Amino acid sequence: MSGQTTPQDRGQPLLTVRALTRRFGGLVAVSGLDFDLHAGEILGLIGPNGAGKSTTFNMIAGTLTPTTGDIHLAGRPVGGLPPHEMAARGVMRTFQHNNLFAGMSLRENVMIGMHVGLASSLLGVITGRAAVRESEGAARRRADELLDFVGLADVREHDVTTLSFGQGRLLEAARALAGEPRLILFDEPAAGLAPAECDRLGRILQQIAARGIGVLLIEHDMRFLLELAHRVVVLDHGERIATGTPEEIRHDRSVIAAYLGSSARTTAAGGTDA
Repeated sequence: MSGQTTPQDRGQPLLTVRALTRRFGGLVAVSGLDFDLHAGEILGLIGPNGAGKSTTFNMIAGTLTPTTGDIHLAGRPVGGLPPHEMAARGVMRTFQHNNLFAGMSLRENVMIGMHVGLASSLLGVITGRAAVRESEGAARRRADELLDFVGLADVREHDVTTLSFGQGRLLEAARALAGEPRLILFDEPAAGLAPAECDRLGRILQQIAARGIGVLLIEHDMRFLLELAHRVVVLDHGERIATGTPEEIRHDRSVIAAYLGSSARTTAAGGTDA
């Protein structure tokens, strides 16, 4: 895995964050945050616990409203829109813990991710209208394509409760893709995965970005993130303290000392990440 290309050279950013701030009473969780993310770019967001990563994520996803500041998607303001409206504009997300629908098959879980674009209605379902049947047939075919893309086609009819944790992570990626996203927010997707599963997930994230989809990635596994990201934004106490390529972040002494510690020094030197 390697993030060597520079999608940020392709013109107007897909996502623009300016002076983004979120307060919880007297606590400033995020303060004056600026960054851009381009179509086809994997942007890593790192920092210690309490740095403001999840708060930033939730403001972009629409589950938190910014106190002040601006979020633009393809040049249009979207800050403060609720999650369903962000999804309608092409912003999807995954969660730290697999958020799947038990009692349903993998295919059905992926089809739920298509709800923004499905042209069906309750009356149409009841009457079996031809247009609805055609739409649902297309949705099943699309779900199967996405399950094949993430390597789960062989178990598409299985109940999601039969999946391993790593397979659940892959299913979350397929479901996010089902909404025809322009931007996907991945919240610690490598957490709890074995090395082989991390490698597989990393290849899928690269393939997602190669489709021109922006990827915003929070991840505590620094080796995983630094091998994938085109650029990295580093937060501390809600403020951006560094932005750069993975190579620049690896060798930024203040970042290494404050956030990555000895494991990052080992990674930067080409060793294993303990």
